[in-house]
Formats: sequence, C-alpha cells, structure tokens
Amino acid sequence: MGIIGCGARGETLIRAAPEDVNLEWRGVCEVYDARLEKGLALTGKDSRAYKHYHDLLDRDDIDAVIIATPDHWHAQMAIDAARKGKHIYLEKCMTRTIEEAIALRDAVRQSSVVFQLGHQGRQRDLNQKAKGLIDNGTIGKITLIETTTNRNDSPVEWSFGWEGKANKESVDWEQFEGSISPKRELARPGSQTGFSRERFYGWRRFWDYGTGMSGDLFSNEYDAVNSILDLGIPESAMASGGIYYHHDGREVPDVFQAAFEYPDRQLTLLYSGTLASGIPRGTLFMGRDATMELGRALTVWADRYSSKYKSRIESAIIDPSTPFVRYETDRDDVDAISSPTSKYYADRGLTNTYRNGQRVDSTQLHLAEWLHCIRSGSTPSCNIDRGFEEAVTAHMATLSYREDRKVHWDADKEILS
Repeated sequence: MGIIGCGARGETLIRAAPEDVNLEWRGVCEVYDARLEKGLALTGKDSRAYKHYHDLLDRDDIDAVIIATPDHWHAQMAIDAARKGKHIYLEKCMTRTIEEAIALRDAVRQSSVVFQLGHQGRQRDLNQKAKGLIDNGTIGKITLIETTTNRNDSPVEWSFGWEGKANKESVDWEQFEGSISPKRELARPGSQTGFSRERFYGWRRFWDYGTGMSGDLFSNEYDAVNSILDLGIPESAMASGGIYYHHDGREVPDVFQAAFEYPDRQLTLLYSGTLASGIPRGTLFMGRDATMELGRALTVWADRYSSKYKSRIESAIIDPSTPFVRYETDRDDVDAISSPTSKYYADRGLTNTYRNGQRVDSTQLHLAEWLHCIRSGSTPSCNIDRGFEEAVTAHMATLSYREDRKVHWDADKEILS
C-alpha cells in the first residue's frame, strides 16, 4: 500500500487501516515536510518518502494507493494510478470538473483496478435501515427529498488548519499547485503565484483547488441518498447562494442551495447548507404515506392523509403526531464533542456506525470493503460508476451557481446544456 497526501484526512485513513487484513505500507507521498515525516512515522520502517507521486506509482511492489490530496489533484493522480494498475481508494469529491470525471471513469473502466470512492457513510447502519423501509413500502411514493448541511465552523478550520506552520521552505509549492499557477496568472495577470499559506491550508475556499459546498459537503448527502434510492444523475440542477458570513477572501459560497430534478423518477431532491449555523437538520424523505427523517436517529411519521394507514389512524393504533418507527444510536460520543464539524460528521454516521450492536469506525469498514474486494475481485459499494454519479451531480450544481443558470444533463452525449 502507498498513500498520496498525508494531511489530516490522510492521517485518519492510515490510522483506520483495518488490522484483520494482511497489508504492508511501502510509500508516503506528501509535499509538506512535516506531514511527510508524520506519514512515515505512522506507516512504519518499510515505508519510503516521496515528493513526486509518479515515483511512488512506479514502485512494482505497491499494489494499491490511497489518494487524499486536495480535489484539484484527484483526477490526474487516479488516472495515472489506474494506468499503472494500482487499485485506488480516492477521497471525495471524485474530481474537480465533469470532464475530469469522464476521463477518470474511462481510465478505471479500461483497467482492471478496484476503485472505491471515500464515502464511508455508505457503511452506516441507519442508511441501510432506511433503504429497507423504503423498499418495503413503508413510506409510499416519494416525490420530495430534502437534505442539508449545517456547520458553524470558525474560519480557522477552513483556512489555516490546526497547526498552521507550513512555509515556503517546508512545502513544495510547485508540486502542490501543479498546472494552476500559470492558468491563474493568465486569467488574472499579477495574481499571486508564490507560496500562499492561505491557499495551502484554505484550498477549499478557492475554485482553483476545490469544489465548494457542492463537492465538499453536498456530495456526502447526495451519496447517502443515492445509496438508499439509486437516483443516479439528475436531468437538471439549479443552484444559488453567496458569501454571506465568512468575508475572509474566499471565492466559494458559505450559503448554498440547489434543486435537482428527476422527472423519470417523479421526484425532486433539494439541498440547502450554511456554514454559519450549527443547528442539526436531518434528511427528509417525503412520501405519500409517511415521512422519514434520517439524522441523529431514523424516525418515521405516518401522514394523516395516508390511505395505507387510514384504518389504523382512525382506530388510534397510529398517531400521525408520534413516530411509529424509530431507530436510535448511542449518542455519548457526540454529546462530548465540541467541534461543529465533528458533530456534523458524527450525526451523519461519517465517523462511527454499528455492527451487531458494537460501535465501529465507518472509515475502517469502507477501507476493509475495498481491500476485500481487491482480494476477491468483487465490486465495492462506492465504485467508479457511483463516483461518476456523485461527481457529475455535484458539478452540475456548482456550474449552475457559477454561471447563474439552470443546467441540463444529456445522458446520451454526456454533456451539459
């Protein structure tokens, strides 16, 4: 195994590597000296350091790679890994553009590698229970889904990270930026192209590197809904929002909302998110017979006008004001968390879930699934096709916001109009 990118998420992935599979770490690639040293310390004596990811991919004794870099490197690194025959675990958002998503999908399909996108929420027990309830008709015909993100982070969490010590001597800035600097200078003559701590730590705030709230946050919510309903790519998307609170030089919005239309499924998916309020809001699946909320718990209320539950409502067996289905999870770990980001991830099942009554690490389960699929030749749950659906859907909303228009997806030609 090798890992490319050993920031906070990369470190989490190394620590989450399952112990019940036989794997050996052989390489760490990282452009920041302090993080490279940290990665080497975590991966052990047989692991070597690399500043250039091609050198790591050239190792014949590395079978699989984890890619946990900023978004602007995802596609090229994963394409190069696929061409080298390396199995790939890639963090979301899968790519930065639709064109990159098509290129990566084609490269993976043309290879024999096992690909897993890092949406560990697919391992969440409540998501799987939700799918079962929808499949057995408990909710009835669903026409509207509303999913959300509420976080109230301090600007430091999206700017200078937790340790903030990187500088031009300790970061290979040319490697970090790749082809971005010349493009930025061409687009905005005189713009800064040397080392920038603001851009290094706060890359999510700039379109050159990141995918905004759509690719960074909505993608989690979309993949959870997609894993439950198999929605695929919408026919159209329309988004709006703005920078309404964090006036810190960012380019991406801190309030964002989008509507995705699925006329063939006769439903609409709505998303709304803010980075200036931490009040929890679950995902609502609104059906003809019941509404299901998927958040800290899974809760189902019968609709008072449901024909399916009419007789039981009239006989007071079911009270529409009281949930008739509810699944709880252990909240002790969340109640003790002070970080808004940590609470958000815990509420979404992105940190822990349950198996046979035991709390387990969602990321560890997702990595283990990928590794077992490599050995068995089977297909993981968040494979390249699911990743392609995630990337295109997220980028449709981003393009709608940036171009201030409704966008349509032509599934046959795989282009937007």
